[in-house]
Amino acid sequence: MHPEPFNPNSRLRASDADREQAADVLNAALAEGRLSVTEHSDRLDAVYEAKTHAEIAPLIDDLPAQGTASAPARRTDLAPATGRRQLVIAIFGGASRKGKWNVEPKMAAVTIFGGASFDFRDVQLPQQEIALHCTSVFGGVDIVVPPEMRVIDSGIALFGGRDTDSGSAESGDPHAPVLRLTGLTLFSGLSVRHKQRKLKNKELRP
Repeated sequence: MHPEPFNPNSRLRASDADREQAADVLNAALAEGRLSVTEHSDRLDAVYEAKTHAEIAPLIDDLPAQGTASAPARRTDLAPATGRRQLVIAIFGGASRKGKWNVEPKMAAVTIFGGASFDFRDVQLPQQEIALHCTSVFGGVDIVVPPEMRVIDSGIALFGGRDTDSGSAESGDPHAPVLRLTGLTLFSGLSVRHKQRKLKNKELRP
């Protein structure tokens, strides 16, 4: 059984840190073979949709509490929670976000035998920092960011890779926007590239 705060009888509202704590338990269980890919996907979706501790508890109470003690501490430097998380799922398929798409301050992506791509160059950032939690199993995530965006990757790769380029002088500015990456890539890959914005047609004219 898991210690508090995941009391199966509690009506206490779940926080983003609570959901991330539970997601860490599920990710570790998948990596150890305790959960199948389908079970992991179903439970992870339910965790991010959970409103109370009572809804989270049955999703992890049959799993060892790996990583739960450190999860909230890792997130103390994130921007204040907005209560809303943007979720992108690609299972045996693909998902793409590019152009002028809507971006939430906190995002989560799940790719299982599929891939997802995110292009942040033409979006209106909701705040200075974006947090993107990626869980990828036999899949991949491709991310493109503008030259001035700083990328901080704290994720884990098991039998896979996470490739983040060094950025530019602009991304070294202490006031630069930040993309903070977390999550697990298992038999998968995650790549981040800094690229210039595309010129509009009118900018191409002499």
